[in-house]
Amino acid sequence: MKITPLHEWNLSPQAAIELQKQLAFEVIREDRFDKPVETVAGIDLGYNPETNRCRAVVVVLKFPGLELVESAESIMPVSFPYVPGLLSFREAPAALRALEKLAAAPDLILCDGQGIAHPRRFGVACHIGLLAGVPAVGVAKSLLVGKFEDLGETRGSFAPLMHRGEEVGVALRTRAGVQPVYVSVGHRIGLATAIDYVLRCAPKYRLPETTRLADQMASFRKR
Repeated sequence: MKITPLHEWNLSPQAAIELQKQLAFEVIREDRFDKPVETVAGIDLGYNPETNRCRAVVVVLKFPGLELVESAESIMPVSFPYVPGLLSFREAPAALRALEKLAAAPDLILCDGQGIAHPRRFGVACHIGLLAGVPAVGVAKSLLVGKFEDLGETRGSFAPLMHRGEEVGVALRTRAGVQPVYVSVGHRIGLATAIDYVLRCAPKYRLPETTRLADQMASFRKR
């Protein structure tokens, strides 16, 4: 698939923050699918601290059956420091290079990270979705911003994630009695649709199958 470059990656943290503020206005927060979803992708990264390199793996699964149809990986040096809220500048270059190796663009990307549930409403799912031109959802394992209340214990329960008076996502229970995941819009998808796809991609476990498989393939330690 083809990735359209929108900016340089060699930025200072302050310049990256300013860029996030600008690109946040480009995020589309409603359903804009080119066709019905037949494939869904997941992306994860593994780090090797000894060599300061990261491995990005993208997996593409059939939908709704969730069978693996394609995968690709990219190994690159880590060039951006770890700064909370700027994860995409550390991870997206390798992730996008892996996406470029796919034979065809997936119909939906589930990112292991935040979408608009971010201080500047531009998390890694927004960044990857915008540059790839593909609908994307942030499915995070932990909170970055926001609070929620009164989340039910049953699978499918969700509670609004509020930050500075705005609903930026939801805490979603994908398994009964298990810690929720935090779902937010990445790009070209509405929140209700995002919740539906995350639940359908997580039929058995807390995390979507896309994330689980990409994580298994990306880890240097597991290899």
